[in-house]
Amino acid sequence: MKPLLFLFVSLLLFSCSKNPAPKPDNLLDEEVMVDIIFDIAILQAADGNMPYKLAEANINANQYVFKKYKIDSITYSQNQRYYASDSRKYKKIYKKVIERLDLEQKKMNDTTKATNASDDVKKSFSVSE
Repeated sequence: MKPLLFLFVSLLLFSCSKNPAPKPDNLLDEEVMVDIIFDIAILQAADGNMPYKLAEANINANQYVFKKYKIDSITYSQNQRYYASDSRKYKKIYKKVIERLDLEQKKMNDTTKATNASDDVKKSFSVSE
């Protein structure tokens, strides 16, 4: 929910701006931004639902993403600002992120259904003592 709220606030702020954000020296491809925002959304969801899991694994969400994509916070911030200043591009990026999140959720639901079905079959064939 936080990423979507951030999206709308950013769109509102930057779409009204007469001075769009300058192109960063290290411009990340739109697909890379989709990957980064997707990873951030997953990590935020994990942290929101099971914060102790990330802490147990000694994972700092931001540092994990920066290390994975070999960027720093400034590069991320500049790119976020640059893409947010063009509401069409930003909306396109977030649409891809949401589609990907929906696909992952569908995979998880299918896996859960398959596991439950397998458990039901095992129970129906188990021998009662």
